[in-house]
Amino acid sequence: MSAFISIKHCRVQDLRRTYIPEISWQMNAGEAWLVIGANNSGKDMFLRALAGEKDFVANAISSDRQFCSVFAGSTEIVSLERAAALIEEERDLDETDYMNRLDEGRTGRRFIAEVLGGPDAKHRNLPLPPIASRLETMPEVKLCGVEGILERGLKYMSTGEIRRTLLCRALLSKKKLLILSDPFAGLDVQSRQILREFFQTIVGRQLRAGADDDTTRIILAMERYTEIPETITHVLEFANNAVSFCGIRADYEKLLSERENEKQKHRSEEKSALADAFNQITEDAALLISDDYADRVIKEQTLIQLNHVNVGWDGRLVLRDLNWSVLPNQHWLIRGPNGSGKTTLLELITGDNKQVYANDVWLFGHKRGTGETIWDIKQNLGIVSYRLHVEYRMVGGTDLLRVIVSGFHDSIGLYQPPTDIEIAAAKKWLSLAGFSGRENESFSSLSYGEQRAILIIRAAVKQPKVLILDEPCHGLDENYRQKILDLLESIAETKTTTLLHVTHDPGEALPCEKHILELRPNEVPMYQILTN
Repeated sequence: MSAFISIKHCRVQDLRRTYIPEISWQMNAGEAWLVIGANNSGKDMFLRALAGEKDFVANAISSDRQFCSVFAGSTEIVSLERAAALIEEERDLDETDYMNRLDEGRTGRRFIAEVLGGPDAKHRNLPLPPIASRLETMPEVKLCGVEGILERGLKYMSTGEIRRTLLCRALLSKKKLLILSDPFAGLDVQSRQILREFFQTIVGRQLRAGADDDTTRIILAMERYTEIPETITHVLEFANNAVSFCGIRADYEKLLSERENEKQKHRSEEKSALADAFNQITEDAALLISDDYADRVIKEQTLIQLNHVNVGWDGRLVLRDLNWSVLPNQHWLIRGPNGSGKTTLLELITGDNKQVYANDVWLFGHKRGTGETIWDIKQNLGIVSYRLHVEYRMVGGTDLLRVIVSGFHDSIGLYQPPTDIEIAAAKKWLSLAGFSGRENESFSSLSYGEQRAILIIRAAVKQPKVLILDEPCHGLDENYRQKILDLLESIAETKTTTLLHVTHDPGEALPCEKHILELRPNEVPMYQILTN
């Protein structure tokens, strides 16, 4: 039987460089593959080559075809990277400055209709085709659970909602192969269940279909081996830009168990070494914090106070009558379903949502809208968020050293020469996070997960009063994820920084997060305050 995809002794490259020097792999009917690998392992480049964005080039002369795929020209990747690129595109197209109203941008309906004969993004004001009015009746729309957000602008969707919309559009595009990269990241419990059911349904059809069937095929790609659907039969793992495992699922799980046992032997030593390195950095950081800044740290002052806050748009309230306060060293876990207002809440604090001025919001003892500048606010904040990640991708040529130093100045990019002390501190933080010797690499050259790790240490570098973490572990592999979680726990133990942490993954909740703000849309009240 001929394979769907056959790769024989090829390398993955583009015009600039070779990414994977040697790979042979085959995908046959009756197989469901998981492609897995750490950040910068070669996994992402392999997937991009399957999608036609990189090239498979033969390493040896042969009469056989070295690379052959029945999916050539009909492959779609749905990933965090794609979601970020979509939001960048919406920002580039925004015409609010030329209108007498807010430019809502493309709705979910208009975006999905683009693959059904509708106008493209640059002609988004043209009428939609008749089929767009019937999207709710389509099984792909129901399968992805996006019926209720079709009229919402993409820029107002949560990360999980955007990714489900991308998935729905990919399905309706009738592409032959879908690559779902880290699909569960950032999804709430309900969305995860929808996606699991989707995967089981589609892959179930795939496993039953014959080689000549037109059924859409799926390859699942993950950073970590977690929440792997039962229908996965085979695993392809990458490490150091090479294949490190290729075989059946049972054999891979046995290998993982052996690795985990070995890892646990060194876990306490690694955590202790990270804590020692972090303590040294915080001692050195005293040189970078002025006496004036130190005087502003009032131990008993309420850091954040929200009184009867209401936020919404288009007649829909996202936050309703919210009362909430945060005291120093009172670390909070913020949770709730996709679209419940978690990111909106954080953007009230950071100043990225202008409705803060219509509400009674106090930060660091001052009411917002009483003369303080955005810099007065941000000098006390460290921020890791989807919005910040998108903004930094737009200046992606900045090298890693300057990205970290920009954290001292609260800027996107660096617009003044760094001092010797800032350079020394940035290098220590890069080493702490596993980027030693890579300070001259550009931000844009990193994988999505590595970019997120860099933004986390950028946010922490100035030891802010409040560290805001909106899904900080998005795209991180297991090693980076554990290192970052250990680092955040060490930051909390300094008692100088208070954490506000949004995550859907219970395994990422930190022991120090004794307070929980749970948002519950469509309920009265729409939130509940809990303690661990």
